[in-house]
Amino acid sequence: MRILAVSAMLASAAAIALAALVALRPPPTLPRTFDQLTVGRLDVVEPDGTPRMILASRARFPGSFSRGREIARPNRRDYAGILFVDDEGTENGGLIQAGALDATGKVAAGLSLTFDRFRQDQMLQLLLDESGDQASAGVLINDQPSYRVFSIDDMFRLADETSALTPAARDAELARHRALGHFGAPRGYFGTRDGAASLVLNDPQGRPRLRLAVSVHGEPAIELLDDAGRVVRTIDGRTP
Repeated sequence: MRILAVSAMLASAAAIALAALVALRPPPTLPRTFDQLTVGRLDVVEPDGTPRMILASRARFPGSFSRGREIARPNRRDYAGILFVDDEGTENGGLIQAGALDATGKVAAGLSLTFDRFRQDQMLQLLLDESGDQASAGVLINDQPSYRVFSIDDMFRLADETSALTPAARDAELARHRALGHFGAPRGYFGTRDGAASLVLNDPQGRPRLRLAVSVHGEPAIELLDDAGRVVRTIDGRTP
């Protein structure tokens, strides 16, 4: 009987302890549903705090991100949109948009969706631009060097280093980096502008070498260009 009583007491103590643990354990976080949420800036982060996507108004739009560190960019306060951030906390693209009429009624509007190379600048851009009565839309493709050759951090550092130089010295330093391919180059464009459509392919230095176009009047043409930008051959509806 004594053994049974001790066993019963131990069982009761275990049950009480288990009940206490259940009572003290915080309840699981349940998803919450909102019909409407009004914010100036919304940061989506990983459990360790690494930012992954930031949606912000123009007044609260963030700067650039490099490995989790935000770099101030006051010049980004002209647009609202979304900033994309990769796994290491470095910016890798975004969507920005704006649109308004100025005091004279002139349109100033645009949207841009960009995709950046790792620790580099944009390689792909989807763009809409409207200024006054002119509007254009297109897809732009750029070459960018590997971050091991020249990174976006190097670009910021170069901007700081050249800010105190004379204009001539700054231009010379930028030309040196451009010759080394550190700034990348535009390689292709397809888009429309005021009723005309064109496809332009560039060489590795960013110089247009082949242009396919259809004019606002529906006239097709193919142009071959030399490295100085001169048209060396044209094929159009009148070419035999």
